[in-house]
Amino acid sequence: MTEELTVSVLGTGIMGAAMARNLVGAGHAVRVWNRSPQKAAGTGATVAESPADAVRDADVIITMLYDGGTVRDVVGQAAPGLKAGALWLQTTTASLGDVAALAATAAEHSVAFYDAPVLGTRQPAEAGQLTVLAAGPHAGRERLAPVLDAIAARVVWLGEDGARGDGTRLKLVANSWVLTVTHGAAELLALAGALGVDPDRFFEVIGGGPLDMGYLHAKADLVRQGRLSPASFAVETAEKDARLIVAAGEDHGVRLDVVAAGAERFRRAAAQGHGGKDMGASYYASFTP
Repeated sequence: MTEELTVSVLGTGIMGAAMARNLVGAGHAVRVWNRSPQKAAGTGATVAESPADAVRDADVIITMLYDGGTVRDVVGQAAPGLKAGALWLQTTTASLGDVAALAATAAEHSVAFYDAPVLGTRQPAEAGQLTVLAAGPHAGRERLAPVLDAIAARVVWLGEDGARGDGTRLKLVANSWVLTVTHGAAELLALAGALGVDPDRFFEVIGGGPLDMGYLHAKADLVRQGRLSPASFAVETAEKDARLIVAAGEDHGVRLDVVAAGAERFRRAAAQGHGGKDMGASYYASFTP
């Protein structure tokens, strides 16, 4: 029988709301907080009025917010309710500097910090099939297991020092590839249309070979079938992640021209009114409005 834990989820957007629902379904006592309370109402969890109320006496805290700066702000508000000995899964995609700062905040309050960004979008989140890229102390991992079982199909442990951000490092590398393929799908469709080429002929040519991949088809299908809403991963969030990747590269002496150009494509798509659509809407950045 799964041990019932008190779990606090701060942030109930696409990913956080799905996590909360799965935790409720697994039998845990779940409290949620979101700046827009209506986004928290459909989770089946208890909706807290403040971050501090959400985390009070919680065994496990999950942060799934827009970026590292938002996490720092919200956790600052939650600080009066933090319980010494709690376990904090920081799943937001953030900068390495933010991860180190958040780990320091956790240490100040005697909370165990786990750098634990996730791979996956709306559908795997709703199915509890995320991949968690985690780094943090061994001592709390067994206690975290029931929570991770509820939200993830796979947990990749990367080290004991959450402050180093090994989970975030791998997430930024993985997202650099995800975003590159997304833009590739968008641009090939735009070019095919401009040149009068049926995209199906392209997919026939690469089918079953080393150039073929499921994710390419998935993103291309969203564009071709007009299924960019609701977003699995929104343009505005994808731009934020792209800029985090570029900055991380610069900080470590690496120039990432493709990711930087991709961030600009997302910015253009958002400026055309597609910011809340799936990141496949990079397609629209190929055209002058």
